[in-house]
Amino acid sequence: MKLTAAAGLTLAAIGGTQAADMPAPFDKPAEVKIALVRYLSTGDFFQSYLSGVEKQAAALGVDLRVLDSRQDAALQADMVDQAIALGVNGIIIQHGLTESMKAAAQRAVDAGIKVVAFDVDVENDAVPQIEQSDYLLGKMALDQAIEDNGASFTAGYVYVPGIAPLDRRDVAWKEIKAANPGIQEAAMFGTLDNPIANSVANQARSVLQANPNITVMFAPFDEFAKGVKIAVDEAGLNQDIDIYSADVSTADISAMREPDSAWVATVATNPAVVGEVCVRTLALMLAGEKTEKQVVVPPTLITQAFLNENDVKNMEELGAKMPQFQHADVSVAEWIPLPAR
Repeated sequence: MKLTAAAGLTLAAIGGTQAADMPAPFDKPAEVKIALVRYLSTGDFFQSYLSGVEKQAAALGVDLRVLDSRQDAALQADMVDQAIALGVNGIIIQHGLTESMKAAAQRAVDAGIKVVAFDVDVENDAVPQIEQSDYLLGKMALDQAIEDNGASFTAGYVYVPGIAPLDRRDVAWKEIKAANPGIQEAAMFGTLDNPIANSVANQARSVLQANPNITVMFAPFDEFAKGVKIAVDEAGLNQDIDIYSADVSTADISAMREPDSAWVATVATNPAVVGEVCVRTLALMLAGEKTEKQVVVPPTLITQAFLNENDVKNMEELGAKMPQFQHADVSVAEWIPLPAR
């Protein structure tokens, strides 16, 4: 179990005069304990997401505990119980499987703990669902694929069922195929075995050998796209196949901007911003304020052409060129301080 406190979690993070004006329990923020219980943590997206959680927690001045199950569903459920035993006031459940997290979330709710869930449906009306509009992430990427390649092409599809965001993106894939009979799915494959990119690359090599007519790869998770790109580059097919993805990081931007890169577009929110929204939503609940049942962070289309035209090299420069990427006006309140930019 990983158990750490976010750096700088002191009253100084919000200032003494501000603290006096904060609603309970944030008038004494150092006494507020929240836990982040993670299922997925490998990859740039999840590192950036964690950074957002830590920075927003630090801005509020609360005590953050991070518990990382490393894709062990049973352990993640146990970690919710560990967080309950620690006496936390709130829990963020990040990814996971519905069947293992539904009961765990209910146990936390029964213990009087406020809970939010990011990209995992715990089927509980007391738990707001925070997402990136995963359906739109998939649809916008596929709309771009059709714009680039027309409505008739042969595609490979990377998918692992049972993961809420991937399942929502799969709805978009099924709808696009139904509306465009010329789009043929030659192969569906995928794995979340660590390291994810390398494991997907191993599968993609076989898929490309067996299906030389593939011209589009729909890989709606950036670790999937990295793996597909490895296999495409090794096969020398980088000018024959276009990769469409979801999510973004500095490493992804670099990969998309390589000469003749096959990775031509992704649709994403800033994962750090999503992490901030998770903490703010939990803070609103702890303060007794109303939150929506579904909290959506809107996504943005990011094309290779845009990155090249604007010479974007990292996430900071992407935010400068796309202001909507720096902050989401979601789950905000006058009393909630935002992280420094």
